[in-house]
Amino acid sequence: MSAAPIDFTVRPDLAAALTGWGRWLAEEKRSSAHTIDAYGRDLAAFLSFLTVHLGEPPDLAALSALTAADFRAYLARRGGEGLSRASLARAMSTLRGAFRYLDRAGLVHNPALATVRSPRVPRSVPRPLAVDEAMDTLAVAAEEQDEPWLAARDVALFTLLYGAGLRLGEALALTRREAPTGDSIVITGKGRKQRMVPILPVVRSAIAAYLDLLPYRGEPDSPLFLGARGKRLNPGVVQRQMRRLRPLLGLPDTATPHALRHSFATHLLAGGGDLRTIQDLLGHSSLSTTQRYTAIDSARLTQVYRDAHPRAKG
Repeated sequence: MSAAPIDFTVRPDLAAALTGWGRWLAEEKRSSAHTIDAYGRDLAAFLSFLTVHLGEPPDLAALSALTAADFRAYLARRGGEGLSRASLARAMSTLRGAFRYLDRAGLVHNPALATVRSPRVPRSVPRPLAVDEAMDTLAVAAEEQDEPWLAARDVALFTLLYGAGLRLGEALALTRREAPTGDSIVITGKGRKQRMVPILPVVRSAIAAYLDLLPYRGEPDSPLFLGARGKRLNPGVVQRQMRRLRPLLGLPDTATPHALRHSFATHLLAGGGDLRTIQDLLGHSSLSTTQRYTAIDSARLTQVYRDAHPRAKG
Protein backbone atom coordinates (compact mmCIF):
# COMPACT_ATOMS: atom_id res chain seq x y z
CA MET A 1 0.00 0.00 0.00
CA SER A 2 1.48 3.34 -1.01
CA ALA A 3 0.81 6.53 0.89
CA ALA A 4 -1.00 9.43 -0.73
CA PRO A 5 0.83 12.78 -0.59
CA ILE A 6 0.08 14.67 2.61
CA ASP A 7 -1.53 17.99 1.68
CA PHE A 8 -1.15 20.46 4.56
CA THR A 9 -0.83 24.24 4.53
CA VAL A 10 2.84 24.27 5.53
CA ARG A 11 6.17 25.31 4.09
CA PRO A 12 7.56 23.10 1.27
CA ASP A 13 10.32 21.54 3.41
CA LEU A 14 7.83 20.39 6.05
CA ALA A 15 5.34 19.18 3.41
CA ALA A 16 8.04 16.99 1.84
CA ALA A 17 9.05 15.61 5.23
CA LEU A 18 5.47 14.75 6.17
CA THR A 19 4.90 13.05 2.83
CA GLY A 20 7.90 10.88 3.66
CA TRP A 21 6.37 10.15 7.07
CA GLY A 22 3.13 9.02 5.45
CA ARG A 23 5.05 6.79 3.05
CA TRP A 24 7.00 5.30 5.98
CA LEU A 25 3.76 4.56 7.86
CA ALA A 26 2.35 2.71 4.87
CA GLU A 27 5.41 0.90 3.54
CA GLU A 28 7.65 0.36 6.55
CA LYS A 29 5.36 0.33 9.56
CA ARG A 30 2.58 -1.17 7.41
CA SER A 31 -0.17 0.82 9.09
CA SER A 32 -3.68 0.43 7.74
CA ALA A 33 -5.25 3.10 5.51
CA HIS A 34 -7.71 3.84 8.31
CA THR A 35 -4.87 4.43 10.80
CA ILE A 36 -2.94 6.64 8.38
CA ASP A 37 -6.08 8.68 7.72
CA ALA A 38 -6.64 9.16 11.47
CA TYR A 39 -3.01 10.25 11.96
CA GLY A 40 -3.39 12.67 9.07
CA ARG A 41 -6.47 14.30 10.61
CA ASP A 42 -4.73 14.69 13.96
CA LEU A 43 -1.64 16.22 12.39
CA ALA A 44 -3.71 18.52 10.17
CA ALA A 45 -5.45 19.89 13.26
CA PHE A 46 -2.09 20.53 14.94
CA LEU A 47 -0.58 22.26 11.91
CA SER A 48 -3.70 24.37 11.45
CA PHE A 49 -3.40 25.46 15.07
CA LEU A 50 0.29 26.30 14.56
CA THR A 51 -0.48 28.47 11.53
CA VAL A 52 -2.72 30.65 13.69
CA HIS A 53 -0.56 30.34 16.80
CA LEU A 54 2.66 31.34 15.02
CA GLY A 55 1.08 33.73 12.55
CA GLU A 56 2.37 31.87 9.49
CA PRO A 57 2.53 28.35 8.05
CA PRO A 58 5.16 26.32 9.93
CA ASP A 59 8.34 24.84 8.52
CA LEU A 60 10.86 22.35 9.92
CA ALA A 61 12.69 25.07 11.84
CA ALA A 62 9.44 26.18 13.46
CA LEU A 63 8.76 22.65 14.71
CA SER A 64 12.25 22.48 16.20
CA ALA A 65 11.69 25.75 18.06
CA LEU A 66 8.34 24.85 19.66
CA THR A 67 8.27 24.96 23.45
CA ALA A 68 6.32 22.88 25.94
CA ALA A 69 4.00 25.87 26.35
CA ASP A 70 3.18 25.72 22.64
CA PHE A 71 2.18 22.05 22.86
CA ARG A 72 0.11 22.72 25.99
CA ALA A 73 -1.62 25.59 24.21
CA TYR A 74 -2.57 23.16 21.46
CA LEU A 75 -4.02 20.72 23.99
CA ALA A 76 -5.93 23.51 25.68
CA ARG A 77 -7.38 24.69 22.37
CA ARG A 78 -8.48 21.19 21.36
CA GLY A 79 -9.91 20.52 24.81
CA GLY A 80 -11.86 23.77 24.57
CA GLU A 81 -13.32 22.51 21.29
CA GLY A 82 -14.83 19.59 23.17
CA LEU A 83 -12.32 16.88 22.28
CA SER A 84 -12.46 13.98 24.74
CA ARG A 85 -9.48 12.92 26.83
CA ALA A 86 -9.17 9.78 24.72
CA SER A 87 -9.04 11.84 21.52
CA LEU A 88 -6.54 14.27 23.05
CA ALA A 89 -4.34 11.35 24.09
CA ARG A 90 -4.51 9.93 20.57
CA ALA A 91 -3.63 13.36 19.11
CA MET A 92 -0.55 13.56 21.34
CA SER A 93 0.43 10.03 20.35
CA THR A 94 0.24 11.09 16.70
CA LEU A 95 2.49 14.08 17.38
CA ARG A 96 5.04 11.96 19.25
CA GLY A 97 5.14 9.48 16.38
CA ALA A 98 5.58 12.18 13.74
CA PHE A 99 8.28 13.99 15.73
CA ARG A 100 10.14 10.70 16.33
CA TYR A 101 10.19 10.07 12.60
CA LEU A 102 11.44 13.59 11.87
CA ASP A 103 14.09 13.26 14.58
CA ARG A 104 15.38 9.94 13.20
CA ALA A 105 15.49 11.50 9.74
CA GLY A 106 17.68 14.30 11.13
CA LEU A 107 15.09 16.95 10.22
CA VAL A 108 13.61 18.06 13.57
CA HIS A 109 14.93 17.69 17.09
CA ASN A 110 12.58 18.94 19.79
CA PRO A 111 12.96 17.54 23.33
CA ALA A 112 10.17 19.80 24.63
CA LEU A 113 7.45 17.43 23.44
CA ALA A 114 8.71 14.71 25.76
CA THR A 115 8.03 16.95 28.77
CA VAL A 116 4.33 17.35 27.95
CA ARG A 117 2.11 14.73 29.53
CA SER A 118 -0.75 13.23 27.56
CA PRO A 119 -4.19 13.37 29.20
CA ARG A 120 -4.95 10.30 31.27
CA VAL A 121 -7.58 8.10 29.70
CA PRO A 122 -9.90 6.11 31.98
CA ARG A 123 -9.17 2.42 31.58
CA SER A 124 -12.18 0.85 29.90
CA VAL A 125 -13.06 -2.77 30.46
CA PRO A 126 -14.87 -4.50 27.58
CA ARG A 127 -18.37 -5.75 28.39
CA PRO A 128 -18.84 -9.28 27.04
CA LEU A 129 -22.24 -10.90 26.70
CA ALA A 130 -23.25 -13.69 29.03
CA VAL A 131 -23.23 -17.14 27.43
CA ASP A 132 -27.02 -17.27 27.14
CA GLU A 133 -27.10 -13.74 25.70
CA ALA A 134 -24.53 -14.66 23.04
CA MET A 135 -26.46 -17.79 22.09
CA ASP A 136 -29.74 -15.85 21.95
CA THR A 137 -28.11 -13.24 19.71
CA LEU A 138 -27.11 -15.91 17.21
CA ALA A 139 -30.55 -17.53 17.39
CA VAL A 140 -32.44 -14.26 16.81
CA ALA A 141 -29.99 -12.68 14.32
CA ALA A 142 -32.21 -13.59 11.36
CA GLU A 143 -35.44 -12.09 12.72
CA GLU A 144 -34.79 -8.52 11.56
CA GLN A 145 -34.37 -9.50 7.89
CA ASP A 146 -37.13 -10.21 5.40
CA GLU A 147 -34.87 -11.66 2.69
CA PRO A 148 -33.78 -15.25 3.52
CA TRP A 149 -30.26 -14.72 2.18
CA LEU A 150 -29.79 -11.57 4.26
CA ALA A 151 -31.01 -13.43 7.34
CA ALA A 152 -28.54 -16.23 6.62
CA ARG A 153 -25.79 -13.65 6.13
CA ASP A 154 -26.37 -12.07 9.54
CA VAL A 155 -26.43 -15.46 11.25
CA ALA A 156 -23.23 -16.50 9.49
CA LEU A 157 -21.43 -13.25 10.32
CA PHE A 158 -22.43 -13.16 14.00
CA THR A 159 -21.62 -16.85 14.37
CA LEU A 160 -18.18 -16.22 12.88
CA LEU A 161 -17.51 -13.25 15.21
CA TYR A 162 -18.48 -15.22 18.30
CA GLY A 163 -17.21 -18.63 17.19
CA ALA A 164 -13.79 -17.48 15.97
CA GLY A 165 -13.20 -14.22 17.83
CA LEU A 166 -12.66 -12.15 14.71
CA ARG A 167 -12.72 -8.38 14.60
CA LEU A 168 -15.60 -7.09 12.48
CA GLY A 169 -13.17 -5.59 9.98
CA GLU A 170 -11.33 -8.89 9.67
CA ALA A 171 -14.55 -10.75 8.91
CA LEU A 172 -15.73 -8.20 6.36
CA ALA A 173 -12.34 -8.26 4.63
CA LEU A 174 -12.67 -11.98 3.83
CA THR A 175 -13.04 -13.00 0.20
CA ARG A 176 -14.99 -15.98 -1.12
CA ARG A 177 -11.70 -17.78 -1.61
CA GLU A 178 -11.07 -17.32 2.13
CA ALA A 179 -14.54 -18.47 3.23
CA PRO A 180 -14.26 -20.51 6.48
CA THR A 181 -15.15 -23.92 5.07
CA GLY A 182 -12.32 -25.97 6.63
CA ASP A 183 -11.03 -26.70 10.10
CA SER A 184 -9.07 -23.44 10.31
CA ILE A 185 -8.52 -20.15 8.57
CA VAL A 186 -5.62 -17.73 8.32
CA ILE A 187 -6.63 -14.21 9.33
CA THR A 188 -4.68 -11.06 8.51
CA GLY A 189 -5.20 -8.68 11.42
CA LYS A 190 -3.79 -5.37 12.61
CA GLY A 191 -0.40 -4.48 11.20
CA ARG A 192 -0.95 -7.20 8.56
CA LYS A 193 -0.06 -9.73 11.23
CA GLN A 194 -1.35 -13.20 10.37
CA ARG A 195 -2.74 -15.82 12.74
CA MET A 196 -4.44 -19.19 12.38
CA VAL A 197 -7.91 -19.52 13.90
CA PRO A 198 -9.79 -22.85 14.31
CA ILE A 199 -13.25 -22.97 12.75
CA LEU A 200 -16.06 -24.76 14.58
CA PRO A 201 -18.53 -26.96 12.65
CA VAL A 202 -21.38 -24.58 13.58
CA VAL A 203 -19.46 -21.73 11.93
CA ARG A 204 -18.86 -23.77 8.77
CA SER A 205 -22.54 -24.71 8.64
CA ALA A 206 -23.69 -21.12 8.99
CA ILE A 207 -21.29 -19.95 6.25
CA ALA A 208 -22.40 -22.77 3.94
CA ALA A 209 -26.08 -21.94 4.49
CA TYR A 210 -25.41 -18.30 3.63
CA LEU A 211 -23.44 -19.15 0.48
CA ASP A 212 -26.21 -21.51 -0.69
CA LEU A 213 -28.72 -18.64 -0.55
CA LEU A 214 -26.45 -15.86 -1.79
CA PRO A 215 -28.04 -14.51 -5.03
CA TYR A 216 -24.92 -12.78 -6.35
CA ARG A 217 -22.30 -14.62 -8.33
CA GLY A 218 -18.74 -13.66 -7.65
CA GLU A 219 -15.11 -14.40 -8.36
CA PRO A 220 -12.80 -16.01 -5.76
CA ASP A 221 -11.51 -12.55 -4.82
CA SER A 222 -15.01 -11.10 -4.43
CA PRO A 223 -16.08 -10.10 -0.88
CA LEU A 224 -17.56 -12.93 1.16
CA PHE A 225 -20.12 -10.82 3.02
CA LEU A 226 -22.29 -8.67 0.76
CA GLY A 227 -24.84 -5.94 1.35
CA ALA A 228 -28.34 -5.93 -0.14
CA ARG A 229 -27.07 -4.40 -3.41
CA GLY A 230 -24.27 -6.90 -3.89
CA LYS A 231 -21.39 -4.72 -2.71
CA ARG A 232 -19.06 -5.43 0.21
CA LEU A 233 -21.02 -5.29 3.45
CA ASN A 234 -20.56 -2.00 5.30
CA PRO A 235 -19.70 -2.28 9.02
CA GLY A 236 -22.31 0.38 9.78
CA VAL A 237 -25.01 -1.98 8.48
CA VAL A 238 -23.81 -4.72 10.84
CA GLN A 239 -23.77 -2.34 13.79
CA ARG A 240 -27.30 -1.21 12.93
CA GLN A 241 -28.51 -4.80 12.84
CA MET A 242 -27.05 -5.36 16.30
CA ARG A 243 -28.81 -2.25 17.58
CA ARG A 244 -32.10 -3.67 16.30
CA LEU A 245 -31.50 -6.94 18.11
CA ARG A 246 -30.78 -5.35 21.48
CA PRO A 247 -34.38 -4.44 22.41
CA LEU A 248 -35.61 -7.85 21.27
CA LEU A 249 -33.25 -9.56 23.71
CA GLY A 250 -33.12 -6.92 26.43
CA LEU A 251 -29.39 -6.38 25.84
CA PRO A 252 -27.49 -3.25 26.99
CA ASP A 253 -25.99 -0.66 24.66
CA THR A 254 -22.61 -2.35 25.11
CA ALA A 255 -23.90 -5.32 23.06
CA THR A 256 -22.14 -4.50 19.79
CA PRO A 257 -20.63 -6.72 17.09
CA HIS A 258 -17.28 -6.30 18.82
CA ALA A 259 -18.83 -7.55 22.06
CA LEU A 260 -19.12 -10.96 20.37
CA ARG A 261 -15.31 -11.01 20.09
CA HIS A 262 -15.04 -10.05 23.77
CA SER A 263 -17.46 -12.85 24.59
CA PHE A 264 -15.45 -15.37 22.58
CA ALA A 265 -12.36 -14.64 24.69
CA THR A 266 -14.14 -14.38 28.03
CA HIS A 267 -16.06 -17.61 27.57
CA LEU A 268 -12.92 -19.47 26.49
CA LEU A 269 -11.17 -18.30 29.64
CA ALA A 270 -14.11 -19.24 31.84
CA GLY A 271 -14.01 -22.71 30.27
CA GLY A 272 -10.38 -23.17 31.26
CA GLY A 273 -8.68 -21.75 28.18
CA ASP A 274 -5.00 -20.83 28.41
CA LEU A 275 -4.21 -17.10 28.35
CA ARG A 276 -1.40 -17.45 25.82
CA THR A 277 -3.60 -19.49 23.49
CA ILE A 278 -6.39 -16.93 23.73
CA GLN A 279 -3.82 -14.21 23.03
CA ASP A 280 -2.80 -16.01 19.83
CA LEU A 281 -6.41 -16.58 18.78
CA LEU A 282 -7.25 -12.91 19.23
CA GLY A 283 -4.07 -11.74 17.50
CA HIS A 284 -2.90 -9.57 20.40
CA SER A 285 0.74 -8.51 20.56
CA SER A 286 0.57 -7.98 24.33
CA LEU A 287 -0.79 -10.36 26.95
CA SER A 288 -1.97 -7.35 28.97
CA THR A 289 -4.38 -6.51 26.14
CA THR A 290 -5.78 -10.04 26.30
CA GLN A 291 -6.29 -9.66 30.04
CA ARG A 292 -8.41 -6.58 29.44
CA TYR A 293 -10.52 -8.25 26.79
CA THR A 294 -11.20 -11.26 28.94
CA ALA A 295 -12.01 -9.28 32.10
CA ILE A 296 -9.66 -11.37 34.21
CA ASP A 297 -9.99 -10.92 37.95
CA SER A 298 -7.37 -11.56 40.60
CA ALA A 299 -8.96 -14.85 41.65
CA ARG A 300 -8.70 -16.25 38.12
CA LEU A 301 -5.07 -15.13 37.80
CA THR A 302 -4.26 -16.80 41.11
CA GLN A 303 -5.85 -20.03 39.90
CA VAL A 304 -3.84 -19.93 36.66
CA TYR A 305 -0.68 -19.44 38.71
CA ARG A 306 -1.47 -22.31 41.05
CA ASP A 307 -2.27 -24.64 38.16
CA ALA A 308 0.77 -23.74 36.07
CA HIS A 309 3.74 -22.73 38.23
CA PRO A 310 6.02 -25.65 39.23
CA ARG A 311 6.63 -24.24 42.72
CA ALA A 312 2.90 -23.81 43.32
CA LYS A 313 2.17 -27.51 42.86
CA GLY A 314 2.20 -30.11 45.62
